[in-house]
Amino acid sequence: MIPTARSPFVKQFSPLQPAPIMDVCLSSEQQPGHLNEGPSTPDGWLEAKEEGVLHEDGTGGPPGESNKIEPSLQSLQKFVPTDYASYTQEHYLFAGKKIVIQESIESYGAVVWPGATALCQYLEEHTEELNLQDAKILEIGAGPGLVSIVASILGAQVTATDLPDVLGNLQYNLLKNTLKCTAHLPEVKELVWGEGLEQNFPKSSFYYDYVLASDVVYHHYFLDKLLTTMVYLCQPGTVLLWANKFRFSTDYEFLDKFKQVFDTTLLAEFPEASVKLFKGTLRWD
Repeated sequence: MIPTARSPFVKQFSPLQPAPIMDVCLSSEQQPGHLNEGPSTPDGWLEAKEEGVLHEDGTGGPPGESNKIEPSLQSLQKFVPTDYASYTQEHYLFAGKKIVIQESIESYGAVVWPGATALCQYLEEHTEELNLQDAKILEIGAGPGLVSIVASILGAQVTATDLPDVLGNLQYNLLKNTLKCTAHLPEVKELVWGEGLEQNFPKSSFYYDYVLASDVVYHHYFLDKLLTTMVYLCQPGTVLLWANKFRFSTDYEFLDKFKQVFDTTLLAEFPEASVKLFKGTLRWD
């Protein structure tokens, strides 16, 4: 999710004049979010970094630098951030708001991948149709938090989940971009696919209108656990929105398994980024 060849809805700023972070939710500037130019592939982004295209921007600093975090953020901080050696800041524009995401290429979970920007665009363009105001949403594999931030800005009650090592950076980005400017402050929870589901997300207490997932399917060995988690989190009435860049044959194999347990609709395609967006509702027959 790291746009080097930036898409039209990515707002660029001079590295010498970084955008103010705590005011990002106060902007009323509007810009259409058409995916005319897809974000680069992970390999392309890494090549750009090696060529020196990306700059280090220490504005705001790593989330662990408490002297640079406002007291209101400190009081809400539950997770200790990973101390990555370097951070960059990427700027996005959705729902008329400037969003600043702190990223690091040292972790897959600390960068924005193409499926996330595609899913954000869809949420923005279909907010009323999806009835996102006050909707209860859980995001699987939230990474640095762009999708959860956009869903929160659009009025949803969001729970952002991921593995323990990325929760600090996720929490930092969520608070920086939603504090005092969304109706519901998003929650951050640990979620290891396939583990402790009933203990940590008991069906009697947790119900979600939407489960969101973007670029959670790639070359890893936890696809069965991912599908188990998707199935567990969906109850009658829950809609799963899954956006993914299709890179490998295993991605399509997962899609075949997904279709076996979910009634599946292809909602949108973004050919320039090789991203497909699916809607799934769990089969109960």
